[in-house]
Amino acid sequence: MSSKLIVVTLFKCLFVIFYGVIGCFGMLLELITHGPRKFFHRKQRHSRPECMNDPALGEHGFLSLNKAGIRIHYVAAGDEDKPLMLLVHGFPECWYIWRHQLRAFKNDYRVVAIDLRGYGESETPNGVLNYTSKIIIDDIKEVVLELGYNFCVLVAHDWGGVIAWRVAMEYPELVDKLVVANAAYPERMKQHLMSHLSQFRKSWFIFFFQIPYLSEMMIQANDYGFIEDCFYGKSRTPADMCTQDDMEAMKYAFSQKGNVTAALNYYRASSKTKPMKSKNVSSPTLLIWGEKDDVLEVEMAKGTEKYVENMRLEVIEDAGHFIIQDNPVEVNRLINEFLKGQQ
Repeated sequence: MSSKLIVVTLFKCLFVIFYGVIGCFGMLLELITHGPRKFFHRKQRHSRPECMNDPALGEHGFLSLNKAGIRIHYVAAGDEDKPLMLLVHGFPECWYIWRHQLRAFKNDYRVVAIDLRGYGESETPNGVLNYTSKIIIDDIKEVVLELGYNFCVLVAHDWGGVIAWRVAMEYPELVDKLVVANAAYPERMKQHLMSHLSQFRKSWFIFFFQIPYLSEMMIQANDYGFIEDCFYGKSRTPADMCTQDDMEAMKYAFSQKGNVTAALNYYRASSKTKPMKSKNVSSPTLLIWGEKDDVLEVEMAKGTEKYVENMRLEVIEDAGHFIIQDNPVEVNRLINEFLKGQQ
């Protein structure tokens, strides 16, 4: 092991311990404030909330991925003879985050929103190494082919965006056009994280999520209160854009057996495996960012054009990290304008 790798590993361990201690104090405070009954309460959610069965969103289905050996849940709208638009969610989300896009684009596309492996009703393999970037991007490739297509318009947010960048790098023939929301090109994210202390502080969760059991407990506490904090917290989605029914849908997805650990395994796998080599992206790309994002600073979006041959950056002023929900009308307008302009 090289001295540089030893130093990097040591720093990672120190930050994991540091944020682990802070997390323990935070949860202890929650436990004292709300009492053990509320802190440990989790509502049983055995069936989908009605809003997830809305026929206007499309039909539910499952794909058996032979190479991966798992089943992927999806919701599809639009005729099968139309071009494929594949929607890939982030953390802590599920297919339902794309409800506005399923309605908006089904007249022109076969719109398919998936639950990534380990999320929602998709299968949940055990083990951190079942959630590496290489495995996930291969899932996306197999999904496209199993749906009967050779390429797609790939639209993604947050962790889904990280995956989408990788898909466009490794399988450029698979991505006709790329739309990424609030997810930095991997090399830009690394550069910004290492050179901006403010972003490093905002990325505390990357280190905290490495701790097994403790991070799962934090997410599940107060009936998945972490998810509410994500969507309703400071500079986040207005309550009228994410109703209590919508929140129930997100909580339902996370309450399925093993899903919390699986979602955290995306972070754990990324820190335990060697990063994939970055390549330039040749697909026409639209990068959308919420200016009020308090998770990923908008500055890391700037400079991405060095790595993308044909890219357009759009910053939405009145939107935060969960931009797909914050301002779906503007997001859909930008996507539609971009797709029509690339025809």
